[in-house]
Amino acid sequence: MTELPHISARRRRTDKIMRGLLAGATGIALVPLILVIYYLIYKGIGQWSVKFFTTDPNGNFLGYPGGIRSAILGSIEIVALASLIAVPLGIAVALYLVEYGKKSLFANVVRYFVDVMTGVPSIVFGLFIYIVLIASHIGGNFTGWKGSLAIALVMLPIVARSAEVVLNLVPGSLREAALALGAPRWRVVTRVVLPTAAPGLLTGSLLAIARGAGETAPLLFTILGANALTLNLSQQMNALPLQIFNDITSPRNAIVARAWGAALTLVTLILILNLIARAAQRRSRMA
Repeated sequence: MTELPHISARRRRTDKIMRGLLAGATGIALVPLILVIYYLIYKGIGQWSVKFFTTDPNGNFLGYPGGIRSAILGSIEIVALASLIAVPLGIAVALYLVEYGKKSLFANVVRYFVDVMTGVPSIVFGLFIYIVLIASHIGGNFTGWKGSLAIALVMLPIVARSAEVVLNLVPGSLREAALALGAPRWRVVTRVVLPTAAPGLLTGSLLAIARGAGETAPLLFTILGANALTLNLSQQMNALPLQIFNDITSPRNAIVARAWGAALTLVTLILILNLIARAAQRRSRMA
C-alpha cells in the first residue's frame, strides 16, 4: 500500500519525459518541412498570377516564357484516368483478400506482391510501360494514357493496402448479422461492408492520388511532354512534375522561376487532397 504513491509518481514522471521527448522529436521532424514550404512560397508565390495559370509554355527565349495551364490540366487528366484504373482495382483486390481469400495460399501470395509493389521505385513502373507499350509501338509512341497506366501502377498497391486495413476494421458482427438474415455474400459486401468502410476507403484513395500526382519518373518514360495544351490522351501531354523537371535545368532565370511557381502549385494541390483525406478520416472516426 505504501509503494503505490511512489509507483504512481514515477509513472507520471516517465510519462512527462516521454511526452517531452515525443514533442521534441516532432519539432525536429517539422523543421525541414517548414523550411521547404517556406522556401517554396518565397520562390514561387511571386510567379502566381492570372496569366501564369491561363497561358501555356511558349518556348520564347527572350520574352515571357508562358505559364503552366497545359501542365495543370494535363496532370488533372492523367491522374484522373489513373485513379479510375487504380482505385476500383485496388479496392477489389482488398475485398478479395478480406472477404474471400483471407488466409489462403493465393491470398498470401497476392499480399506479398502488393507489399513488393509498394516498395518498388516509381521509375521501374515507367520503364515497364516503356518496354511493354512504347518500345513495342503498341498504341502509338509517347501518349498520355500510357502515363496514366504508369501512375496507376504506383497508386495500386497503396490503394489495395490501405483498403485492406480499413476493411479489416469493419466489425465481423455486422457481416454475421447480415448473413444470419439470409443475405448473400455479395449483398453483404455491397450493402454493409463497403458503406461502413467508405470514409476510410476515400482516405486511402486520396492519399494514393496525392502520391501519384507528384511522380515525375514514370512520366519521363511515357508521355515525354508537350508545351501546347491538349486534352487528347492519345497524344504527348504536359504535366506539372514534368514541367518542373524540364524548367529547373534551364539556364534562363524566368524559366527557373516558372519551375518554382509550378512546384508551389503542385504542393498546394497535394496539400488540398491531404486535407480532404484527413477530413474524411476524422468524419469516419466520429461515425
